[in-house]
Amino acid sequence: MTELEKMKAGLEYCYDDEEVDALKEAAIIWCQEFNSLDPLDFDVQCAVLKAHLGSMGEHVWIAKTFNCDNGKNIHIGSNFTGNYNITMLDIREIYIGDNVMIGPNTLITTVGHPLSPMGRRKHLGIAKPVTIGNDVWIGGNVTILPGVTIGNNVVVAAGAVVTKDVPDNCVVGGVPAKFIKEIENDIQ
Repeated sequence: MTELEKMKAGLEYCYDDEEVDALKEAAIIWCQEFNSLDPLDFDVQCAVLKAHLGSMGEHVWIAKTFNCDNGKNIHIGSNFTGNYNITMLDIREIYIGDNVMIGPNTLITTVGHPLSPMGRRKHLGIAKPVTIGNDVWIGGNVTILPGVTIGNNVVVAAGAVVTKDVPDNCVVGGVPAKFIKEIENDIQ
Protein backbone atom coordinates (compact mmCIF):
# COMPACT_ATOMS: atom_id res chain seq x y z
CA MET A 1 0.00 0.00 0.00
CA THR A 2 1.09 3.56 -0.60
CA GLU A 3 1.29 5.93 2.37
CA LEU A 4 -1.81 7.71 1.07
CA GLU A 5 -3.72 4.41 0.89
CA LYS A 6 -2.61 3.58 4.44
CA MET A 7 -3.76 7.00 5.62
CA LYS A 8 -7.20 6.60 4.00
CA ALA A 9 -7.54 3.11 5.50
CA GLY A 10 -6.88 4.38 9.03
CA LEU A 11 -3.48 2.67 9.29
CA GLU A 12 -0.20 4.19 10.40
CA TYR A 13 1.28 6.18 7.55
CA CYS A 14 4.27 8.44 6.93
CA TYR A 15 2.98 12.01 7.18
CA ASP A 16 5.79 13.54 5.13
CA ASP A 17 5.22 11.23 2.17
CA GLU A 18 5.15 13.11 -1.16
CA GLU A 19 1.50 12.28 -1.95
CA VAL A 20 0.35 13.13 1.57
CA ASP A 21 2.32 16.39 1.47
CA ALA A 22 0.68 17.31 -1.84
CA LEU A 23 -2.76 17.27 -0.16
CA LYS A 24 -1.55 19.54 2.63
CA GLU A 25 0.18 21.92 0.22
CA ALA A 26 -2.97 22.25 -1.88
CA ALA A 27 -4.97 22.95 1.29
CA ILE A 28 -2.49 25.61 2.40
CA ILE A 29 -2.94 27.37 -0.93
CA TRP A 30 -6.74 27.33 -1.01
CA CYS A 31 -7.03 28.24 2.69
CA GLN A 32 -4.79 31.24 2.03
CA GLU A 33 -7.04 32.18 -0.89
CA PHE A 34 -10.15 31.84 1.30
CA ASN A 35 -8.60 33.80 4.16
CA SER A 36 -7.67 36.68 1.83
CA LEU A 37 -11.19 37.12 0.41
CA ASP A 38 -13.25 40.22 1.10
CA PRO A 39 -14.79 39.43 4.52
CA LEU A 40 -18.17 40.84 3.40
CA ASP A 41 -18.37 38.99 0.07
CA PHE A 42 -20.27 35.97 1.35
CA ASP A 43 -21.15 34.67 -2.12
CA VAL A 44 -17.49 34.33 -3.13
CA GLN A 45 -16.58 32.83 0.26
CA CYS A 46 -19.35 30.27 -0.16
CA ALA A 47 -18.19 29.40 -3.69
CA VAL A 48 -14.61 28.79 -2.53
CA LEU A 49 -15.79 26.59 0.36
CA LYS A 50 -18.11 24.60 -1.94
CA ALA A 51 -15.24 24.03 -4.36
CA HIS A 52 -12.85 22.73 -1.72
CA LEU A 53 -14.89 21.03 1.02
CA GLY A 54 -16.21 17.50 0.69
CA SER A 55 -19.78 18.73 1.10
CA MET A 56 -21.67 21.57 2.68
CA GLY A 57 -25.28 22.57 3.26
CA GLU A 58 -26.94 25.95 3.06
CA HIS A 59 -26.08 28.99 5.21
CA VAL A 60 -22.50 28.06 6.07
CA TRP A 61 -20.23 30.79 7.40
CA ILE A 62 -16.60 30.38 8.45
CA ALA A 63 -14.68 33.40 9.74
CA LYS A 64 -11.06 34.11 8.97
CA THR A 65 -8.68 32.50 9.57
CA PHE A 66 -9.57 28.97 8.62
CA ASN A 67 -7.01 26.19 8.14
CA CYS A 68 -7.25 22.53 7.21
CA ASP A 69 -5.10 19.64 5.95
CA ASN A 70 -7.21 18.70 2.93
CA GLY A 71 -10.74 20.10 2.79
CA LYS A 72 -12.34 17.25 0.85
CA ASN A 73 -12.69 15.28 4.11
CA ILE A 74 -14.80 18.03 5.72
CA HIS A 75 -18.59 17.61 5.48
CA ILE A 76 -20.67 20.42 6.99
CA GLY A 77 -24.47 20.49 7.27
CA SER A 78 -26.75 23.51 7.00
CA ASN A 79 -26.88 26.54 9.31
CA PHE A 80 -23.24 26.38 10.38
CA THR A 81 -21.31 29.15 12.09
CA GLY A 82 -17.56 28.76 12.49
CA ASN A 83 -15.96 31.60 14.39
CA TYR A 84 -12.42 33.01 14.08
CA ASN A 85 -9.29 30.85 13.88
CA ILE A 86 -10.77 27.39 13.39
CA THR A 87 -8.41 24.60 12.42
CA MET A 88 -9.72 21.28 11.08
CA LEU A 89 -6.97 18.72 10.57
CA ASP A 90 -8.99 16.55 8.22
CA ILE A 91 -6.56 13.78 7.40
CA ARG A 92 -9.67 11.62 7.84
CA GLU A 93 -13.31 12.67 7.61
CA ILE A 94 -14.91 15.34 9.77
CA TYR A 95 -18.71 15.18 9.71
CA ILE A 96 -20.59 18.16 11.15
CA GLY A 97 -24.39 18.10 11.39
CA ASP A 98 -26.98 20.85 10.99
CA ASN A 99 -27.35 23.88 13.26
CA VAL A 100 -23.81 23.75 14.66
CA MET A 101 -21.86 26.67 16.10
CA ILE A 102 -18.12 26.49 16.75
CA GLY A 103 -16.40 29.12 18.88
CA PRO A 104 -13.10 30.84 18.09
CA ASN A 105 -9.70 29.16 18.31
CA THR A 106 -11.13 25.64 18.10
CA LEU A 107 -9.12 22.65 16.86
CA ILE A 108 -10.76 19.55 15.42
CA THR A 109 -8.09 16.98 14.67
CA THR A 110 -8.41 13.55 13.11
CA VAL A 111 -4.69 12.78 13.34
CA GLY A 112 -2.45 11.61 16.17
CA HIS A 113 1.06 10.22 16.44
CA PRO A 114 2.70 7.23 18.15
CA LEU A 115 3.66 7.35 21.80
CA SER A 116 6.97 5.67 20.99
CA PRO A 117 9.89 7.93 20.10
CA MET A 118 10.88 5.57 17.25
CA GLY A 119 7.42 5.92 15.68
CA ARG A 120 7.63 9.70 15.92
CA ARG A 121 11.14 9.67 14.42
CA LYS A 122 9.70 7.71 11.50
CA HIS A 123 7.15 10.55 11.04
CA LEU A 124 4.19 8.24 11.54
CA GLY A 125 0.63 9.38 11.97
CA ILE A 126 -2.66 7.59 12.41
CA ALA A 127 -6.04 9.16 11.73
CA LYS A 128 -9.61 8.49 12.86
CA PRO A 129 -12.78 10.33 11.76
CA VAL A 130 -14.59 12.87 13.95
CA THR A 131 -18.39 13.23 13.95
CA ILE A 132 -20.36 16.14 15.41
CA GLY A 133 -24.15 15.80 15.58
CA ASN A 134 -26.96 18.29 15.03
CA ASP A 135 -27.70 21.29 17.27
CA VAL A 136 -24.24 21.38 18.83
CA TRP A 137 -22.56 24.44 20.32
CA ILE A 138 -18.80 24.13 20.74
CA GLY A 139 -17.38 26.95 22.86
CA GLY A 140 -14.16 28.83 22.21
CA ASN A 141 -10.72 27.27 22.58
CA VAL A 142 -12.03 23.69 22.41
CA THR A 143 -9.93 20.77 21.17
CA ILE A 144 -11.64 17.68 19.74
CA LEU A 145 -9.36 14.66 19.36
CA PRO A 146 -9.33 11.89 16.72
CA GLY A 147 -12.08 9.29 16.70
CA VAL A 148 -14.52 11.31 18.83
CA THR A 149 -18.27 11.33 18.16
CA ILE A 150 -20.30 14.16 19.69
CA GLY A 151 -24.04 13.49 19.86
CA ASN A 152 -27.01 15.74 19.09
CA ASN A 153 -28.01 18.70 21.26
CA VAL A 154 -24.64 19.00 23.00
CA VAL A 155 -22.86 22.00 24.47
CA VAL A 156 -19.08 21.72 24.82
CA ALA A 157 -17.87 24.30 27.34
CA ALA A 158 -15.12 26.73 26.39
CA GLY A 159 -11.61 25.39 26.85
CA ALA A 160 -12.64 21.73 26.92
CA VAL A 161 -10.53 18.93 25.49
CA VAL A 162 -12.85 16.25 24.14
CA THR A 163 -11.06 12.90 24.24
CA LYS A 164 -14.04 10.50 24.30
CA ASP A 165 -17.49 10.20 22.74
CA VAL A 166 -20.20 12.52 24.07
CA PRO A 167 -23.85 11.32 24.31
CA ASP A 168 -26.88 13.33 23.15
CA ASN A 169 -28.51 16.07 25.23
CA CYS A 170 -25.77 17.14 27.59
CA VAL A 171 -23.16 19.71 28.55
CA VAL A 172 -19.52 18.61 28.84
CA GLY A 173 -16.48 20.57 29.91
CA GLY A 174 -12.99 20.43 31.38
CA VAL A 175 -9.71 18.76 30.56
CA PRO A 176 -10.44 16.04 29.68
CA ALA A 177 -14.08 16.88 28.99
CA LYS A 178 -16.52 15.25 31.38
CA PHE A 179 -20.31 15.16 31.66
CA ILE A 180 -21.63 18.23 33.52
CA LYS A 181 -25.39 17.97 33.13
CA GLU A 182 -28.24 16.87 30.92
CA ILE A 183 -30.03 19.45 28.81
CA GLU A 184 -33.54 19.40 27.42
CA ASN A 185 -34.11 18.82 23.74
CA ASP A 186 -36.95 21.27 23.17
CA ILE A 187 -37.23 20.67 19.41
CA GLN A 188 -38.44 17.07 19.52
